[in-house]
Amino acid sequence: MSDRSERDGRPRRVIILGAAGRDFHNFNVFFRDNPHYEVVAFTATQIPDIEGRKYPPELAGERYPKGIPIEPEERLPDLVREYGADVCVFAYSDVSHQHVMDRASVAMAAGASFMLLGPKDTMLKSEKPVISITAVRTGAGKSQTTRRVTDVLKKLGKRVVVVRHPMPYGDLTKQIVQRFASFEDLDKYECTIEEREEYEPHLRRGNVVYAGVDYEKILREAEGEADVVVWDGGNNDFPFFRPNLAIVVVDPHRPGHELTYYPGAVNLRLADVVVINKVDTADPKNVAIVKENVQKHNPGAQIIEAASPITVENPDVIKGKRVLVIEDGPTLTHGEMAYGAGAIAAQKYGAKELIDPRPFAVDSIKETFEKYLHLETILPAMGYGEEQIRDLAETIQRADAEAVVIATPVDLTRLIEFRVPTARVTYELEEKGSPTLEDVIREKLGL
Repeated sequence: MSDRSERDGRPRRVIILGAAGRDFHNFNVFFRDNPHYEVVAFTATQIPDIEGRKYPPELAGERYPKGIPIEPEERLPDLVREYGADVCVFAYSDVSHQHVMDRASVAMAAGASFMLLGPKDTMLKSEKPVISITAVRTGAGKSQTTRRVTDVLKKLGKRVVVVRHPMPYGDLTKQIVQRFASFEDLDKYECTIEEREEYEPHLRRGNVVYAGVDYEKILREAEGEADVVVWDGGNNDFPFFRPNLAIVVVDPHRPGHELTYYPGAVNLRLADVVVINKVDTADPKNVAIVKENVQKHNPGAQIIEAASPITVENPDVIKGKRVLVIEDGPTLTHGEMAYGAGAIAAQKYGAKELIDPRPFAVDSIKETFEKYLHLETILPAMGYGEEQIRDLAETIQRADAEAVVIATPVDLTRLIEFRVPTARVTYELEEKGSPTLEDVIREKLGL
């Protein structure tokens, strides 16, 4: 039987469920110029203050002269009815399979069909070799793995450009294509803490980073100055570019998640190389569980075991002190980690106490703790805009710590004034045994 909207002589009306990343990309490459579909709305979740805006006409194209509204996801049942939607397309990441099917159930109960778009419909083809680094969960270790890959490529004499998974949380018309080559560019584009966390470590290494909204345009510009394009993934999404070498990071601190989170389980099956990170701090039994799952579900993948040893600047400020620990925001929130490198460093260097930040949290930071109840003695470095950065700064001051441990990749001292000593925690990838990333890069790309 033919589709109902086709029988009505009109395109199928679509609502795209997203979080200001994959949703925009799926629209750009699959729906924007597709006469069989009409996107009537986006919905937003995970990231604060996205809803209430529009996907602008400059990006939406000539079929959408008024742009496309972005609505709160919690209104999905009403939106299906109000917009007469035929299809709801799920387009964000780092959520459980249960969550995906819950959204499907809500959409179908409201009368719509439910759709997922895969690699064939959404991956762009590059003229240059592409190495992608993705993961099965946020916080598994993509960033340090990406940095290690860029170091290897530069050692091999290759010009490297990093393209980061999107984080367009500001004015979308100013973020169509962004190129970062200096710290001044971070200020130029008014980057959030979350963006700085990803870009700053690359800039310290001299890497050029591209990001934005229109990844077709981004890819073409990146190709112009690269021998190899490195896809630096976000959350646990699969790449926007078709990789010549797909590297996927798994986390033995969360064994089993590699099979039960979307789209991390897709990444696991797509991987050429699987990096089992944190083998030095995880229970060996959990390392064995993860390795068995990799071998069962992707027996052709090469496995690399690795650690992410921490380095602490000014460790003496920690010993015997009441410390406030600040960690990477997305890893703690929708990544569901209760602690990270900062907590490990604080305990290793003899902190007297890890301060519970919840009683001191204000406004949007307080709302974060109310939403993510697993957080107790760690402060997530939330900063999706100037107002939230101010809330973060006030929360830090109210906590009355004797020292602050900063374990987010961004240098928070450039954004926030600290009245007490700080200890900066960083971490890099360190392969254990063989093969190494250099071994597989040489083999797979013929370098």
